[in-house]
Amino acid sequence: MSDQLKTTPLDALHRELGARMVPFAGYAMPVQYPAGIMAEHLHTRAKAGLFDVSHMGQATLAGPSATAALEQLIPGDIQGLKPGRQRYSLFTNAAGGILDDFMVARIGAEELFLVVNAACKDADFAHVAANLPPDCTLVRHEDRALLALQGPSAMSVLARFAPDVATMAFMDVRDLDVAGVGTIRVSRSGYTGEDGFEISVPGATASHFARLLLAEPDCAPAGLGARDSLRLEAGLPLYGNDIDTTTSPVEAGLTFAINKRRKMAWDFLGGDVIRGQLEAGPTRLRVGIRPDGRAPARAGTEILDAAGAVIGTVTSGGFGPTVDGPIAMGYVARAHAADGAAISLLVRGRPLPARIVPMPFVPHNYAR
Repeated sequence: MSDQLKTTPLDALHRELGARMVPFAGYAMPVQYPAGIMAEHLHTRAKAGLFDVSHMGQATLAGPSATAALEQLIPGDIQGLKPGRQRYSLFTNAAGGILDDFMVARIGAEELFLVVNAACKDADFAHVAANLPPDCTLVRHEDRALLALQGPSAMSVLARFAPDVATMAFMDVRDLDVAGVGTIRVSRSGYTGEDGFEISVPGATASHFARLLLAEPDCAPAGLGARDSLRLEAGLPLYGNDIDTTTSPVEAGLTFAINKRRKMAWDFLGGDVIRGQLEAGPTRLRVGIRPDGRAPARAGTEILDAAGAVIGTVTSGGFGPTVDGPIAMGYVARAHAADGAAISLLVRGRPLPARIVPMPFVPHNYAR
């Protein structure tokens, strides 16, 4: 593995636990532990998995005009976001494409907390900084780790050290003090479809905190492999695979991120293009796919109609341990996007039967 890869504050712990490390977004990251991806996936669905996502970007955007400045770049209603709450949003470009998807929380009247994808964080933060007025600042938090504790036992595990999390609702954000760890920033959210938390922790105490969580009987380490299969079952897009600058929020089925107030003016980057696509209908749509049989369809697989014509492409695909079968998502021409539509997937030169199905493949289990 290249010596130039960055490491997270949990790097030594991953290696101690026997993780298989791989390069990801410029970091050495654990793809799996000795139990294996399927065991980690199923343990997260049944109890609680602990993921290291410290490679993601964390930053504070502060100042009197912070909300207005951010709203120029995204379709989310940040003005209406109450302190202690967060929402999912998108950075869009002038053509209506997606630069990244991210989470934004309101910490105070003039303070926002951003968590963005690892591969996009430098570009995202440069984009925000370039569009800030003089009364705002963007401060990156390179000294903090980020842990994701996911699964139906996540609350009981974390409450052992931070009892107040028991009163948090889905998408709540709080700063809490943990003895021997310091102040942690906890959001009740995640990327698995399960209840859980994403936890920003001081880098210096992150390994200690992770060890405390892993000492709990219901908690086990999980790597990037299980994170990917869990999010796929949950129907959640992965930036760079399922969404990118060539896809719009309308095509991707992410119009829920365009909040009602923003649809009144469409005054964000790419708003006119996205509005036109929403009104006229997109030419293609992101859909869920269930192949017949047991053969998985990977990203790049061509999608065919009944006549054998290419109508789209798989963007994510693999085996779903919870559904015990292959699953995929991708884009197809709008005329072929109806649930139940029969399609074929060109796998190793052979058309294999499949059908369009609704997502998620596994029901979400958020703490509503």
